[in-house]
Amino acid sequence: MAHIILNRKKLRDNYRYLDRLFSSHNIEWGVVSKVMCGSRTYLKEIIDLGLQQICDSRITNLKIIKSLAPGIETVFIKPPARRYISSVVRYADASFNTEFGTIKMLSDEAVKQNKIHKVIIMIELGELREGVMREEFIDFYAKVFRLPNIEVSGLGTNLTCMYGVLPNQDKLLQLCLYEQLIEARFNKVIPYITGGTSVTIPLIGKGLLPRDVNHFRVGETLFLGTDVYNNTPNPHLHQDVFRLYAEIIELREKPMVPDGDLGHNLTGDVLKFDNSSSNVSSHRAIIDIGLLDVEDSHIRPTDPELKIVGSSSDMMVVDLGNNAEKYKVGSLIAFDLDYMGILRLMNCDYVDKLVE
Repeated sequence: MAHIILNRKKLRDNYRYLDRLFSSHNIEWGVVSKVMCGSRTYLKEIIDLGLQQICDSRITNLKIIKSLAPGIETVFIKPPARRYISSVVRYADASFNTEFGTIKMLSDEAVKQNKIHKVIIMIELGELREGVMREEFIDFYAKVFRLPNIEVSGLGTNLTCMYGVLPNQDKLLQLCLYEQLIEARFNKVIPYITGGTSVTIPLIGKGLLPRDVNHFRVGETLFLGTDVYNNTPNPHLHQDVFRLYAEIIELREKPMVPDGDLGHNLTGDVLKFDNSSSNVSSHRAIIDIGLLDVEDSHIRPTDPELKIVGSSSDMMVVDLGNNAEKYKVGSLIAFDLDYMGILRLMNCDYVDKLVE
């Protein structure tokens, strides 16, 4: 069976580097664990890093985290669906919010559960995903501060995830100014300005991160070692914390161009081929993974001589060229992954999750 492996040492190396970086700038941070898709095996590895806070966008994942480590602070990092309010208060110590009616329901539920629920209110700064509009935020805060069992613990924003709007010093300074305005207007202390995600990390080294931004939530850079802002590897981090292995289940020399009239394939595409290669053959391996598990655009063979040339629901075909490495049936082919590749594989029950 195809399997994904988490390298424990490389994960810990990445974590220590980031923890030192944030600590040196008086920044607290939480690990975004949603890529783990609730895997107890992998969540235990994260918890063992010694972190204080885990952020996730699925209540089922937070429930598992609380069962493994009740003392870790959990943060639900999207506005809660109202049908899950009871579970959000039970399993999340804090949640991101943008709707007053939802916060009111969190307040009512927190009273029932005799708990204080923390809220981080997200402000819209251009990405057009979640966020209170800037012209509304004073009145919004005024109403929230009156709710029982609700603690406003932070002010935040989201950038890059949907439209790719990049963070910059000006946008983050705006976020800091909003926090200062709220504190002055209502005589309240807002502990956290959570303006940082993986994409914001490069601003630290350039001296462009405003000093008041004191909280980050990080997933991709920890697990993939990427400089998300520049879409390049971070030279201080490992890029292969995760790796996919798939087994060759057939290997034969076959033509490079299919024979026959071409119609729509499984994904609805009509493919075109260069007929000049119709008399050319190569070694082609079928591996035990397919589009049901992961899209081939999100994985890349670690052997640069190999190329994925076709996919169906449960199998992929890899061109081995002249098979210089002498692959055979039963051999494993290793793949590097991007973030969406890991996410899709982790969400697939047909791929084993292992640690080395």
